[in-house]
This record gives sequence, structure tokens and C-alpha cells, in this order.
Amino acid sequence: MNVLVRGAGVAGLAVAFELVSRGMAITVTDRRPSIEGSASWFAGGMLAPWCERESAEQAVFDLGRSAADWWEAALPGHVRRNGTLVVAPPRDVGELARFADRTMGGAIWLDEEGIARLEPALAGRFCRGLFFPGEAHLDPREALTGLQTRLADRGVRFRLGRSDVAPADGSFDRVVDCIGDGAIGRMQGLRGVRGEMLYLHSTEIVLSRPVRLLHPRHPLYVVPRAAGRFMIGATMIESEVGGPMTVRSVMELLNAAYALHPAFGEARLVETGTGIRPAFADNFPRVIVSADAIRVNGLYRHGFLLAPAMAAEAAAELAREAGRRDQYRRIKGEPFDEVHRQW
Repeated sequence: MNVLVRGAGVAGLAVAFELVSRGMAITVTDRRPSIEGSASWFAGGMLAPWCERESAEQAVFDLGRSAADWWEAALPGHVRRNGTLVVAPPRDVGELARFADRTMGGAIWLDEEGIARLEPALAGRFCRGLFFPGEAHLDPREALTGLQTRLADRGVRFRLGRSDVAPADGSFDRVVDCIGDGAIGRMQGLRGVRGEMLYLHSTEIVLSRPVRLLHPRHPLYVVPRAAGRFMIGATMIESEVGGPMTVRSVMELLNAAYALHPAFGEARLVETGTGIRPAFADNFPRVIVSADAIRVNGLYRHGFLLAPAMAAEAAAELAREAGRRDQYRRIKGEPFDEVHRQW
């Protein structure tokens, strides 16, 4: 089966990986000239089904639990299984109990000494915390570039910087549409949610895992990257407007980072970024099958967590279609065209 995958973000690359693993011929296209610049490029990369369950439905937890294993199989050595630490200022320590109640029992309660053992940089700063040992994280930029390289090595064709690759000439048996925010306004019920992030560089702080701060006004997460860099995120704004970060958002994120550790006040601000995350009303993704394409969209803030499950669902549908195609040809001895797709 010859398949065109539109979109080279995390959803498109995950779909391509699932399909090429099933022996299909894959072409990936994207309007951007490289895989940089999508919402996936500015993601946190947290594979945190327990923590995400605090504000998401059970299905996010169920589908996301296997994400770390999928990424480790796809990109060995890229997944860091150090868990997640959740803390709160002393006056808001009650928020930890509420958070724990919503996270499917995946947490271990820590006292001040336990926090210090886990993250020495936070010693003496928080009296209670929650540790989720089953969670993991990865660097989205390393993951996207690594997955692109591995796909290319397996024969996947990339046509980036193009939006004119279409199946009209009959060269593709099926299209899988993973264009994310590019479908807003064209896919019913899909909206944009703007996310904003910072990259800071500091030689004074060392963290081994993502840390979430339950700040009363500006909750945030801090994800360590290599070479003293930290990804700070993220705002959630109901807006489809892209462009640079606002001063307010920068100040809010920096203030919350400073609340986590004052040394962030001396860190260098090396990058800001924004991404429009496509979402449906229930903030849960969809795999939508129609005659012209299979559409994977609506990953919201769960891109790296849920892309593997959505990709597997789309690949399973294509495998079923390929099976029906082959069966029809054997029985009828005729070409399998669009009219017979649902046979």
C-alpha cells in the first residue's frame, strides 16, 4: 500500500513509523521546509499519564501509559525514565492532596528530606511533594529529528516545504492527514489553543526530571534538557493567533520559575516559542475515517503522550483496508477503486 502522510509533526511522524513498520510505502509532506516550527517542536515532551490524568479524562491515562515504551522502541536511548516531581508552595500544600486524588494512585508522598534526596537543588524549599516514578520524558527536538532520520533510513520519502503533493494522479492508495492546526476552520469542531514556552540556561541548577509547580496563579512545569538548558512551560490560551509571546506570558512564566528556585532569576533567557495546539471540545484526539483521507488530529497538549496510540489506530484501519483490497481483488479479479473501498 502506497500512503501519503500529510504533516511532519509528532502525529505525522508517528503514523509514518507505524505504517512503514507494517511494510507500507510512505511519503511524508509538510508545508514547512523542515520539521522545525510545529507545535511539536515547542512541546515539553513529558510522557506523564498520571500527572495528565489530574486534568484529563481516563482515556488519556489509558492510552498514554504505553507511550514511553513506544518511544523507547522507536528511538532507543532517547527516553529518560526518571519520573516526575510535583511540588507546591507551603501555603498551597493542600493542592497536592487534590492533585494526588486525581492521578490514579501513581504518586509517592515525599517530605522535605525526600524531596532533597530526589532533587538536591530543591533542598529546603518545599515541605511536601509527590513523586510519580512511572513517568518519563524526552527531548521533543531530539525525538523528531531522530525519528525523521530513522524513517528516511527505512525508505520513507520526505517532501518538505511543499503542500502540492496530492493523490490526484493515482500514485497514492490512501492519504493520512496529520496537519494539526492547519485543519482549524476546515475540520468541524477543531479549535486552537495557544501554548507558550521559554528556554532558560543556568549553571546553578541541576534537575534530573520534570518538576511541576502547583502555583496558585501560574502553574508551570520545568523540564531539564542537556547542557544546562531548561524548558519552562506552558501557558494555555484559548486563541488561534500565533506570533511572538506576550510580555505578560513571559513575566508569568519567569515569576513562577523564580518561585520554584530563585537561581532561575539569574538564568539566561535563550529562547521563547509559541505553538497552536489543535483540540476538540473534549480535548481528546480523533482518528476520523472518510473516503478521501484518514485524519489524525486534536492531540491538544498530549502530543508525545498520545501520538503513538493514535498512530496505531490509524495504521490498524489502513491494514484493514489493505486486507479488504486484497480480498476483493482475489474474489473479483478487478481493480479496487474508491467505489469499492467500503466493500
